[in-house]
Amino acid sequence: MPVTVRFAPSPTGLLHVGNARTALINQLLVLKQGGTFVLRVDDTDLERSKKEFETAIEADLAWLGFRIDAKVKQSDRFKLYDAAAAKLKAAGLLYPCYETEDELDRKRKIQRAQGQPPVYDRAALTLTDADKAKFDAAGRKPHWRFKLSHTTVEWTDQVRGASHIDTGSISDPILVREDGSYLYTLPSVVDDLDLAITHVVRGEDHVTNSGAQIEIYTALGGRPPLFAHTPLLVGADGEKLSKRFGSLALAEFRAAGIEPLALSSLLAKIGTSDSVEVRADMARLADEFDFAKIGRAPARFDEAELKRLNAQLLHETPYERVADRLAALGVDGGADFWDVARANVETLGDAASWWKVVSGPVDPVSVDAAFAAAAADSVPDGPYTAESWTVFTDAVKEKTGAKGKNLFMPLRLALTGRPRGPEMDKLFVLIGPEKAKKRLQGEAA
Repeated sequence: MPVTVRFAPSPTGLLHVGNARTALINQLLVLKQGGTFVLRVDDTDLERSKKEFETAIEADLAWLGFRIDAKVKQSDRFKLYDAAAAKLKAAGLLYPCYETEDELDRKRKIQRAQGQPPVYDRAALTLTDADKAKFDAAGRKPHWRFKLSHTTVEWTDQVRGASHIDTGSISDPILVREDGSYLYTLPSVVDDLDLAITHVVRGEDHVTNSGAQIEIYTALGGRPPLFAHTPLLVGADGEKLSKRFGSLALAEFRAAGIEPLALSSLLAKIGTSDSVEVRADMARLADEFDFAKIGRAPARFDEAELKRLNAQLLHETPYERVADRLAALGVDGGADFWDVARANVETLGDAASWWKVVSGPVDPVSVDAAFAAAAADSVPDGPYTAESWTVFTDAVKEKTGAKGKNLFMPLRLALTGRPRGPEMDKLFVLIGPEKAKKRLQGEAA
């Protein structure tokens, strides 16, 4: 059977790196094995779901370079969910419960006090038709729970290996709220069956859910997909990223100049047996992908490492791949400038600041007046070549007697306004004689 996966974000906020890693693993699996990547928009919460978030999610996936083969919205599929709920009710597997949230909370507190797990006691199964009619007459609306088998559900997880859940140790899950709206579980299972999803890739915090969901797949007459539960991301300090999602939205990384391939390389490799280095393209990431490489320990997401990969990627990027983006930044130095600047950028936006160093004006930096005057007089005529810097510095050294750091640092400061940066022999060619002489004379040029 061809591989079919789904990435299922809720349009109630922006995508963060945890979402992106799940989406990436799904994408790499499809790219490697062939198949279909489905974007499933989980918008059953009609009040909280927003079109602007749905649009932003698609924009983020496009920025990452993902191939989306199909898109479905759960808000368009309620008839399917209604039919599934009716089937489960008819089979006696979806039963009405009339406890309020306060009543359920009191039950859980008593269970904990008695040293028992806070598992629903199935009291609703003892209700008679008369009991239910009484609740209905009082205006109480039931929520609906799926009756678990209270057996051990087993599956082979693509990451965790042999896995099992004793469904007697968990509460019968609520599938339908009092107002008739659906929680996540039933629509998700129905969609997986209808869309012929073969692999469900998600975080390990969903492992317990899998036991119940496998029973629902079976109750609806379907075959459960293969599951892959990946370790969750933590920060470099080991803290859960869930506490910091506000600062880890993909939109913020994009605005900060992070390259999508740098982010994908990091998310694909952390927590695996592969080296955490930037890869040339998504095809390479897909070729190297293997569930067997994913470890069981939490994967550490380090923003400093992301910046390192971003710089590494740009250092290796040829001019043709960034020409249009450089032009949009107002940089028109062509391939010669990019070859000089790229080793000194962390983001592409840094190239614009180095272009200003070349094109000017550069605010004058005060250096010893006698030294600056001698240097200005020593500026050779153009056009410049790779040897022009050596010719220039040799002449300044002969006039002033300065050498080493005392020679090169004042020249760098006067010509660029910065204490470090690209190699001066290459920058000098781009700056040219006119601007070089003016800057050494203390003018903004």
